[in-house]
Amino acid sequence: MAFRVPRHGSCPFLHHVTAPRTDGLTPISEGAPATTRVDDTRARANVVRLALAQALTGANSAVIFATGSIAGWMMAPAPDYATVPLSMYVLGLAAGTLPTGAISRRFGRRVAFLIGTGFGAITGVTGCVAILHNSFLLFCLATFAGGLYGAVSQSYRFAAADGVSAGFRPKAVSFVLAGGVFAGLLGPQIVQWTMKVWPNYLFAFSYLVQAGIALVAMAVVAGVDAPRPPPADLHGGRALLTIIRQKRFIGAALCGVIVYPLMNLVMTSAPLAMSLCGLSVDDSNSGIQWHIVAMYAPSFFTGSLIARFGAPRIVAVGLVLEACAAVIGLSGLTAGHFWGTLAVLGVGWNFGFVGASALVLETHRPEERNKVQAFNDFLVFGMMALGSFVSGQLLTDYGWTMVNLVVFPPVVLGLVVVVLLARQRAGEHHWGEEPALDQSPGFPNSAGTEDRPMGA
Repeated sequence: MAFRVPRHGSCPFLHHVTAPRTDGLTPISEGAPATTRVDDTRARANVVRLALAQALTGANSAVIFATGSIAGWMMAPAPDYATVPLSMYVLGLAAGTLPTGAISRRFGRRVAFLIGTGFGAITGVTGCVAILHNSFLLFCLATFAGGLYGAVSQSYRFAAADGVSAGFRPKAVSFVLAGGVFAGLLGPQIVQWTMKVWPNYLFAFSYLVQAGIALVAMAVVAGVDAPRPPPADLHGGRALLTIIRQKRFIGAALCGVIVYPLMNLVMTSAPLAMSLCGLSVDDSNSGIQWHIVAMYAPSFFTGSLIARFGAPRIVAVGLVLEACAAVIGLSGLTAGHFWGTLAVLGVGWNFGFVGASALVLETHRPEERNKVQAFNDFLVFGMMALGSFVSGQLLTDYGWTMVNLVVFPPVVLGLVVVVLLARQRAGEHHWGEEPALDQSPGFPNSAGTEDRPMGA
């Protein structure tokens, strides 16, 4: 059994007493010796590979984000369907999350990563063929395959946290997401350099290059040290329903469900809105580029901010920044306004999503990670898919102003959830926390400290 240690150590004999936990988690290493430490050497090598894979995968998705609605506008049977290709990408994200978790649980994460990069190559080839033949349906199938690839890449951040010390865990997650900075620079530039290689087939060569990048990513993830889970992990742990009924999981999932879909709603609408406002493809490429850089650049320090201030506070900052992005979007229709909206939106997404991911990591045991993380991503991307399908009609029927106004109610709801999470943590931590007396691995809590078992 485990309990939390008072910060001031007012009761020196308290370590002989045990008290039941109320959060449903049990210690990872009951009675672990005080000298037990987690070696992060392997994890750090994995983080480097996963960050590079994140960069390459992000470059692929950046091509879809930068071109999807414009290509859709050119091929769609009606303007309302212009953003359907991007909606199909999001639907692929939602559809791929649970299978990714099942494959990872059965065969190991590396197998799932290799399958995902295979779908990335299929995306590029199919997208190229679709544009060459002006097939809207085939283009939607291509972006759906891109979503399946993206669903696999979403587990990169959780793979980086596997088997690492609790102190390094949020940093590992944020460092992997930081690989997206390179994606933000590379992806839109790929479009810029290649979109007119075949002048009569705008963006066709861009998708062919995308397929090649996916094959490079396949070579990178092949070297990730992510062995097949031991047999005990296949059927171990609590039932999924038991885990997701925890208040802490519900709060963490709600944060992700609000932060990510809001970002996606504005981002997918922006390139088409810029085009409808008379701005050039170069302008929309620049907007997407700086948006993606802003999404991932804060990851170099987001983990440290979470460790210092706690995940709920960082999520709250992210939500407020998303609201600020909507305010910028409402203030004008110049390229600068669109770029400012997308940049601030990206930073808000980073704070909110990394913070929500850190909260999810608190809710499960190691043997439960694949099913819990996959279910969380399924919720997030399922909601994104629902919102994405209406974004095109929202933009074409009601305009860019309405796209931005829709942001505010979910932000308010998200802030209420964060406040409730903070109050729950305050209730759980009414004794306070101090560094544990041993170094055995534990579960990081939202304050950046750990819930650890005491030695016998």
